[in-house]
Amino acid sequence: MSATIGSALSWWARSKPTAAAFVLEGDTLDYATVESWSSRVAEHLRERGVGTGDRVGLIGTNTTAWPVAALGVMKAGAVLVPLNNRFTPAELRKVLDDAGVTVVITDDALIEVVGRTSELGGPLDVLPFAAVDALRDGGVSTFRVDRDENEPTAIIFTSGSTGRSKGVVFTNRSLLNIVFEASLVEDGFHKGATSIVLVPLSFLPGLIFGVLMSTVLGGTLVIERELVPSRAVRLIEEHGVEAVFGVPLLYQAMASVPEFAAADLSSIKTAIVGGAPVPLPLLAQWAAKGVALRQIYGMTEAGGTATATLAHEFREHPDSCGIGNVFTDVTVVRADGTPAAVGETGELLVSGPCVTPRYWDAPELNAEVFRDGWLHTGDLGSVDAQGRISFVDRMKDLIITGGINVSPAELELVVGAIDGVVECAVIAAPDPKFGETPAVVVHATGGLTEAAVIEECSKVLADYKVPRYVVLTDEPLPRLATGKISKVAIREQYPDLAGQFARVR
Repeated sequence: MSATIGSALSWWARSKPTAAAFVLEGDTLDYATVESWSSRVAEHLRERGVGTGDRVGLIGTNTTAWPVAALGVMKAGAVLVPLNNRFTPAELRKVLDDAGVTVVITDDALIEVVGRTSELGGPLDVLPFAAVDALRDGGVSTFRVDRDENEPTAIIFTSGSTGRSKGVVFTNRSLLNIVFEASLVEDGFHKGATSIVLVPLSFLPGLIFGVLMSTVLGGTLVIERELVPSRAVRLIEEHGVEAVFGVPLLYQAMASVPEFAAADLSSIKTAIVGGAPVPLPLLAQWAAKGVALRQIYGMTEAGGTATATLAHEFREHPDSCGIGNVFTDVTVVRADGTPAAVGETGELLVSGPCVTPRYWDAPELNAEVFRDGWLHTGDLGSVDAQGRISFVDRMKDLIITGGINVSPAELELVVGAIDGVVECAVIAAPDPKFGETPAVVVHATGGLTEAAVIEECSKVLADYKVPRYVVLTDEPLPRLATGKISKVAIREQYPDLAGQFARVR
């Protein structure tokens, strides 16, 4: 048999059948149950006409049926396409058409949405979660169709933070490479480890670092339907959770509840945080509990985590994203492809066995992004004399004011540390003299003023970096389903920011 996710699940079902695989509220699935249930799902899909290599969509909130259905799709020899349950029918239709999906497994609550999606194009064969639940009981089953380990087994569409969603291909081999590399460098990811997932299973962290990491390593995954900070803190303590992962907002939410102060979180060995800059006060809050928040640099195309702050350096080098991984190289180059000097900003390139082999059905994009053995990320970073990588910003987000580059991420760290700021985002506003200039949109409380924001920024930033527009709002900023702030949505919300708001300096 080839090395597949299904073969790993089969091993744990035989070697420790009664061990907990997935825990959601009062429902615990042991490995024997997951093996047989997912096998029956796989067999049912084949009976419905799903063939080897066919793409199958999966949409729904976090339930026990979700990971079982995902594993069932893979065991059927099909290609899993996780779907964002917040998408409109038009958005879903685009993803389904791009991936060539004709079968969709759906949460019962989303059947109507999927039905309207079907009406926008070719008909869809819809399998509701109720039908998946009905396959839970039925005796022992080991049905599995193993494919070549280098053939696609999942396509994850990027979150679209730049407005352009792409289907990233994962094979059994690339997924197993991600698990293997993580098990070498992350103390929390090892045989039998307990993790918790507080984000949607349908995105890379939930699927790969949650469901698949736990399944391959024979661990226990505690699944929450949604983030309830006080409950999450209690579950970490109750289950002795060793690995946590998510965006800064997740850690901020947990640190803000009263239960955090008294909780024993000493079981946590790995706390990965990414998707946005990490405020220093947040690092300090978790460090006081004995937990090192390790900032990552990564992207879907690089398997999620290309590099992470070394555990023993998180205090001394909080802005570092580490030195790469055991088998993953990260380098910084100039526009002409030559290596950037120490401290010089350039494009981040990634190479290694966890990098996707390609985008789905996108030959021109593949030729543009994958060159000479490197993934050209379109992100900016730098490297210090010891080889530590620092993320600077997205190339597309960079603001060029009077010919000088300004990093929104740098401004966001400064503004985010101001008292009264809940969250913020920096975008470019047109400027008749400098071409464009920084503008910051701030979700604030406590009577924060535009003048106070400018005053604090002026203390630590060069004049050209200090924003000329400050937009204060008492409403949360729009976010992607991954938890990242959506700058695309913010730009759409303020299409004429310079015309809507007065300059503050």
